[in-house]
Amino acid sequence: MDNFISNIPVYLILVFTIITFLQSGLDKMMNWKGNYEWLTGHFKGTFMGGMVSLLLGIILVLEIITGLMALAAIYTLYANEDPTLALRSLVLAAVTLLMLLFGQRVANDYAGAFTIVGYFIVIIFGVFLVTA
Repeated sequence: MDNFISNIPVYLILVFTIITFLQSGLDKMMNWKGNYEWLTGHFKGTFMGGMVSLLLGIILVLEIITGLMALAAIYTLYANEDPTLALRSLVLAAVTLLMLLFGQRVANDYAGAFTIVGYFIVIIFGVFLVTA
């Protein structure tokens, strides 16, 4: 129980990660066409314009894996007091967010890029907590 209490911030960040990434990944699966159409317009005129389908698929897979890893990390942190999976899921979340940030910057969507920074700060704080 002491482990649970001392790791409450990590658990909350992992739940945040699950909600953020699983919801986004599931949205991309359920509304592939709408996401594809929006992103095609978003990246029109950039070097990423012809790769929207591939990039959308990569992000979808990464988001689902990240969310599921965070879910498993909650279990392993609680049951085994092992933060390894928590760290790996948070690092994968950070890498995925950096990919999204890159895309927003390429598309010159600076407001969208700024939004991602908020998510990134939460995830990096989680990495800090797990490694401290």
